[in-house]
Amino acid sequence: MKLHHLVLIVLVMMIWGFNFVVVKWGLGLMPPFTFVALRFMVVAAMLLPFIKLPPRWRELVGLSVTLGILHFSLMFTGMKHVDASTAALAVQLQVPFAALLAAFFFKDRIGWRRMLGMVIAFGGVALIAGEPRFANGYLPLALVIAAACVWSFANIQIKKMGDAIDVIALNGWIATFAFPQLLIVALFVEGNPLETVPWDHWGVWGVLAYQSVLVTLIGYGVWYRMMRTFPVNQVMPFTLLIPLFGVMSGILFLEEPLTWLMVIGGVATLAGVAICVIRRPALAQAATKGGL
Repeated sequence: MKLHHLVLIVLVMMIWGFNFVVVKWGLGLMPPFTFVALRFMVVAAMLLPFIKLPPRWRELVGLSVTLGILHFSLMFTGMKHVDASTAALAVQLQVPFAALLAAFFFKDRIGWRRMLGMVIAFGGVALIAGEPRFANGYLPLALVIAAACVWSFANIQIKKMGDAIDVIALNGWIATFAFPQLLIVALFVEGNPLETVPWDHWGVWGVLAYQSVLVTLIGYGVWYRMMRTFPVNQVMPFTLLIPLFGVMSGILFLEEPLTWLMVIGGVATLAGVAICVIRRPALAQAATKGGL
């Protein structure tokens, strides 16, 4: 791995980490279901002309429900009332959840080291939950954690599909199948998107462009190339930079408070996730085929 490879990988981690702040900005302009629907609509419009429908398209429809309606809707709804830095850390529980589901569905041996990592990761999020900022309730944080769990179920679906479809086509078809469903949900739950979205505000177009072009096209394009060029155990540890960039950007751009409880809980969460990733990097590999 040469210097330019490292620079590209770290740049992608920065893009994905800063995306937590971008989502918070977007949620200040649009309701959650509408925001997710528009994000997928833009991605579908960009990718659909360049991808072909694979033979196993029915599995993609199921995946669009898991990732599109469930994961992203839970994540964005939770983030409406959760700090970007908190969400960046809590969503990392998708790796321990993936380990548990792999053990259940594929009889994958967890081992005492990964079990310890899971306990540390969940303990770290529990410490974060003790913050005074959650004095009014834990439902938003619970939604983010539920989103991480749903993502892990989606990983099982992706793993069963194998390498039948590459990551760009996967994102394109998930977006294509998901956005009509989400638009219907948004219409009934939040109202007409033509009225609920301030279309004349540049921020709407800015966050959608960031999510579609930087996060999806550039981010996954570079990441998929790195995953195919280098061993998984050499590339996957870089994903631990995502929550770090997420926390730092939340503090810098949203002026979110950084307390000792957040620091200790965040370090514990990342340490636990790191043990899971380093001991078995393939656990997190499927998670790279989706994204916040």
